[in-house]
This record gives sequence, C-alpha cells and structure tokens, in this order.
Amino acid sequence: MKPFSEACEENKQPILKVLKRLFAEANEVLEVGSGTGQHAVYFAQNLAHLYWQTSDRNESHAGICAWLDESLLPNIGQPLSLDVSSEWPVKRFDAVFSANTTHIMSWLEVECFFRGVGTVLTDGGCFALYGPFNYSGEYTSDSNKRFDAWLKQRDPKSGIRDFSELNALADQHSLVFQEDIEMPVNNRILVWRK
Repeated sequence: MKPFSEACEENKQPILKVLKRLFAEANEVLEVGSGTGQHAVYFAQNLAHLYWQTSDRNESHAGICAWLDESLLPNIGQPLSLDVSSEWPVKRFDAVFSANTTHIMSWLEVECFFRGVGTVLTDGGCFALYGPFNYSGEYTSDSNKRFDAWLKQRDPKSGIRDFSELNALADQHSLVFQEDIEMPVNNRILVWRK
C-alpha cells in the first residue's frame, strides 16, 4: 500500500511550473525529505532531463520505494538515508529541493539542514525550499497562524520559520538569496544559489 499525501497532490503542479524554470540547467537534484515519494515521481516524470535523487529518514523509505517501484522511471534514485543532523551524502548535486520540511524540524535541525545543503551543492547550484514562511515575525495568513499553533502543540521545537532567519543561515553557508516566489495556499518557494 503506497502512502498518499493530499497536500502533495494539490501542490505538485504549481511547484512543477516553478521547478521547470529553476532546474532547467540542472542535471542532478537531491530532494531532502521525500516523504511519501509522490513529489519525486511526479517531478522526475515531468523533468526527464534530470536525475532526481530521493532521500529521507529510514522510516519513510518503504513508502518512497513503493512509489518508485511502480513508476519504473529511469531518472529517479532509491532513497538515500538522510537525517539532516547526521551524515550527508559525499556526492555533490547541482540542485537541492525540499518541501514542507523546515517547519517540522527543530531549529538545530534547520541549522544542520542549511549547513548540509551548503556542502552538497556545487558552485552555481540552486536550492529551492517550498513551504509556509513568516516575515519579520508576522504570519502571512490566519491559516498559517493556526497551523503554527498546531505544529507547536505537537512539537514545541517545530514551527513556521522566519525568512530573515533562514536567509541568515543561508548566508553562513555561501548560499545567496535569489527569489521569493508566491505559491497557492499561503506557501512560497525560496530560492538560493551557491
């Protein structure tokens, strides 16, 4: 039985539209936090020019593999075991993508995440981060405020991250801010280049 995420289903087309432009020159993408594997299969299918490398914690691998095995796509890699706060792949990538991850991590994990991205990205490589973000400590919508309260109730160390704090982390790891793209349902795609 394949895992299924309604959010992935709803946001995959708007994200793909942006990734087609951002990753036009990319050859290999590392997806950090592949979750169910739905995004990976959809993006690899529609971005046939690149190789999509999945990754996540071990407990998500069976679900990701179920999607991958059914897809039979030649340009998608079996999930790497990746916990952002431990060992990262030695391999380098010219793009990194992650969706809905920073708000479910602790701040320490977010710091490790940005350090890892800075390490695996090649010079000129693109990092695209999708999700809800705050600006100057303010929520962009009432629904994001409610979502943040729910996240913190579930895990006090998690929560919607502020753009300026993420950008400061990016700066520490040679990631230069490029774009902030508005997406449906109060989400954004933040883009940095190494």
